[in-house]
Amino acid sequence: MSELTPREPNLVAFMRERGFGSYESLWRWSVGERAEFWAAVVERLGIRFRQPSRVTLDRSAGVEHARWFPGAFLNIIDSCFQHDPETLAVIHRRDGLLHRVTRRELEAMVDGAARWFRAGERVAIIMPMTLDAVVAYLGIIKAGGTVVSIADSFSAPEIATRLRIGQAQTVLTQDVVRRAGRTHVLARRIREAGSRNTIVVRTTPEFALDPDERAWELETSGDPFDAVAGPSHGDTNILFSSGTTGEPKAVPWSQLTPIKAAMDGHFHQDLGPGDVACWPTSLGWMMGPWLIYASLINGAALALFDDAPNTRAFGEFVRDAGVTMLGVVPSLVSAWRTLACLDGIDWREIRLFSSTGEPSNEADMRWLMERSGGKPVIEYCGGTEIGGGYITSTILDPAPPGTFNTPTLGLDFVILDAQGEPADSGELFLVPPSVGLSAELRNADHHAIYYEDVPRAGLRRHGDQFERGADGLYRALGRADDTMNLGGIKVSSAEIERAIAGVPGIQEAAAVARGRDGPDRLVIFVVPESGASTDPAGLRAALQRAIRDRLNPLFHIARVELIDALPRTASNKVMRRELRARLKS
Repeated sequence: MSELTPREPNLVAFMRERGFGSYESLWRWSVGERAEFWAAVVERLGIRFRQPSRVTLDRSAGVEHARWFPGAFLNIIDSCFQHDPETLAVIHRRDGLLHRVTRRELEAMVDGAARWFRAGERVAIIMPMTLDAVVAYLGIIKAGGTVVSIADSFSAPEIATRLRIGQAQTVLTQDVVRRAGRTHVLARRIREAGSRNTIVVRTTPEFALDPDERAWELETSGDPFDAVAGPSHGDTNILFSSGTTGEPKAVPWSQLTPIKAAMDGHFHQDLGPGDVACWPTSLGWMMGPWLIYASLINGAALALFDDAPNTRAFGEFVRDAGVTMLGVVPSLVSAWRTLACLDGIDWREIRLFSSTGEPSNEADMRWLMERSGGKPVIEYCGGTEIGGGYITSTILDPAPPGTFNTPTLGLDFVILDAQGEPADSGELFLVPPSVGLSAELRNADHHAIYYEDVPRAGLRRHGDQFERGADGLYRALGRADDTMNLGGIKVSSAEIERAIAGVPGIQEAAAVARGRDGPDRLVIFVVPESGASTDPAGLRAALQRAIRDRLNPLFHIARVELIDALPRTASNKVMRRELRARLKS
């Protein structure tokens, strides 16, 4: 069970301390006086600097090259161990049993891990998000190194590409990974990717190491390791964008990026001492590092599960670990609901959910809320190059499932139509600067991707489409490049998919447009439920009725394609480009 006791929400406490009578006034201050706001955040979170900065924000080189806390030196891992050392830091499942780790124990492990690495070393972590992965992640950064985050689901060629881009000198991996009763030899893929300096976490004693591989072993009884401080803008982590075509973008996180993650977790997910946060993820997706920092800096514990989350065992783990904040992706919720694997499990200790990765289905999210007695779902949308979210909700005024009610604190945005004019529906552009926003990419032109040819000066491109309804709530419409033109009307894939959600016999569906010397033609890829009809004509008729009734009768389906599973990125986004490519083959 968790150690949570009733407490004042972080937002309420901060508003009272700063003299704000409403969230709206707080948010307006956070974007109107950004330097003052982020200085207050650093103070409230207890961020530890070895050498503080004389100023919070330097805009002298323009908004695109704004520098936060210039001249400061720190190691962000120091701020992860500022709370009571005897409180819970990690709860994890291994071999079917729950294990609890205090902050004191975790810090000793991290110190042991730091001794494996040297300042300036780039270490790729390619393994599930286990206790060993978290310890190594913190230890590498504490030693002054940089983590290169690569999802363990990638194939050997994809791993090799990321190792090359990230310039990794060392790889930390695991011998085998067990998922849903199947065993995958992860270390073999690392060998095929060409790694020549590999550290292997052995879960199977008989696993044989190659001559250039070392077994991961921690010594936790040594003297405390003094964290290596670096400049505020120095790299701590290289993460990768989805990379559906061409090379994935390599996004560096600095010593300051975790402050953005921790701020979001503090104010929007309301994490604090006694909380237990769980989000099925990995270090290859930004939500892995996000979970570490949002939990530890805020005094919460993180809960780690060692198997596939779409099972009853995961539901029981959430209950037994006393999880109070459960993060999800919408497709996972859909799977739980379809499989009915959570029936009878008591999740009432959860006090809020948070959802990210793709647009939510309202019916699925309402079903999820029922698992905990009606606790809210905080929608959360952002990106690797943001270090967290740009749009979300708050527990003070939670929005209905599938909607957002506020930009995150410290950030603003505008929605522009195709002519570049402010609108209630269109492409969303960020208004920089903010702590967390990337300033460079390791293998691409940062300016060209985020600032070149934006419709209005001072804005930053992100690529998402949103609409704001008459109720003042925001709804995600998918990516800007997922827009199609059907009969002269622009519509996003997300709108189509929202309209067909709930059609009987369908587990998942994705809408794409196929253009051939004329108007876009709507094609829907369908993953049928087990035992359901696989007659494309019948499915097309049912889907067409749903679109006609729920969206627009002018949107006609040209074709339905049956598929075993939707192709997804490491961050669980549907790879629509791959689906469109299949239509050309």
